[in-house]
Amino acid sequence: MEKPLLLIVDDEPGSRYGIRKALTQFRFSVQEATTGKEALDKIRQLAPDLVILDVNLPEMDGLSVLSEVQRENPMLPVIVITAYGSERIAVDAMKRGAYDYVSKPYDIDELRLVVSRALERLELKQENIQLRKELERRSGFGPILGQTITMRKVYDMVEKVSLSDITVLIHGESGTGKELVAREIHRRSSRHNKPFITMNCAALPENLIESELFGHERGAFTGAVRQRKGKFELAADGTIFLDEIGDMSLNTQSKILRILQEKKFERLGGDQTLEVDVRILSATHKDLLVEIQNGNFRNDLYYRLKVIDIEIPPLRDRKEDIPLLVEHYLSEFSKKHNKKMEGIDPEGLRLFLRYHWPGNVRQLVNTLERAVVLASGSVLRKEDLPNELELPSGFSDSYLDDLMHLPFKQAKEKIVTRFMKEYLTKRLNDNEGNISHTAAELGIRRQSLQAMMRRLGIK
Repeated sequence: MEKPLLLIVDDEPGSRYGIRKALTQFRFSVQEATTGKEALDKIRQLAPDLVILDVNLPEMDGLSVLSEVQRENPMLPVIVITAYGSERIAVDAMKRGAYDYVSKPYDIDELRLVVSRALERLELKQENIQLRKELERRSGFGPILGQTITMRKVYDMVEKVSLSDITVLIHGESGTGKELVAREIHRRSSRHNKPFITMNCAALPENLIESELFGHERGAFTGAVRQRKGKFELAADGTIFLDEIGDMSLNTQSKILRILQEKKFERLGGDQTLEVDVRILSATHKDLLVEIQNGNFRNDLYYRLKVIDIEIPPLRDRKEDIPLLVEHYLSEFSKKHNKKMEGIDPEGLRLFLRYHWPGNVRQLVNTLERAVVLASGSVLRKEDLPNELELPSGFSDSYLDDLMHLPFKQAKEKIVTRFMKEYLTKRLNDNEGNISHTAAELGIRRQSLQAMMRRLGIK
């Protein structure tokens, strides 16, 4: 990796020298500017990786410079230097998009810590770029993007199982991309030039699903005016993907088992036995072992379907992938809707990282497309996003039930304490433990947040 470029913006030569000396260990390439206008010119010409910006500058103050930087390059991390006691200015800077702030006279270790965290963000950004190039080199996984360990395991499993005709059961919540994984397995298999047919087993009532899967003969039931081929015939020599197979009736399950064992079936209302060579991939959001215990799923079919098991994690468990997903789909929808979107501002991205995404990647994709269509500027901002991203998920019913026997005052105190602890912990986690940034988001002083953390036992 090339040396990161640091731009120090301060009109005092002694301050610039002190910052350079304090940060020698980071091996920056360093550029300097003494005015706000000079700083903006160098940012546009040199594209630095990090900016350390003093608020008190001649001609154009640092906050104005910061606002201009955020308008033109919202992803550039800016650390603001403020005068001692200027907490209000620091909070204002954070709200305008500063990565963090340090007050003069600053503690050298504190400055180094803040810079170190900013460099971690830069390194993650570069890793995302490299990952995207690697995915493209390997023909990519389409919109199945991610760099977390769990997603890399999914990629490895897809590559391995694609080489054979083995049956695969894909687990995952709704919206995690189960069908995308199935399509990728088919695309990489020897059957890639044959049909890929999908069937949502939860979308049709039992009296219609067998006709959809196996076809029917003319007169098989009221309305069957002609013979019709089912999904299995249409998928001949290719792949059939049975989504939400946990919702399939026991009667239909027995016929799926027969196809797996004998590769034979009959159309509904027919007596001719048909043979079919088809690979079966299936998926469910249910725990099939629980369904077996409840008598809703066949034990023998379960073990025939899950020769290989692939688990797709929910988006809330791999939030490190959200910036990559946002960047990918933002580019895709910009082209689709003919809009020149250059990125998303830090406040908007923080909303994406903070939200719990019950609808997983599908919900994120739909949210982004809506935002791109409605956005008025070239950078997606917090104001372009739906209000639901800011709503807390709330407490569970079981937790509230446990409080019902307590006096009102005691119950209220427990709820407020728990809410404050979970709320502050989540906000801190969303900001990677950055106390200054979290305090600015909340509109409180850093010392006040630290006092609350001590009181609530947040480390």
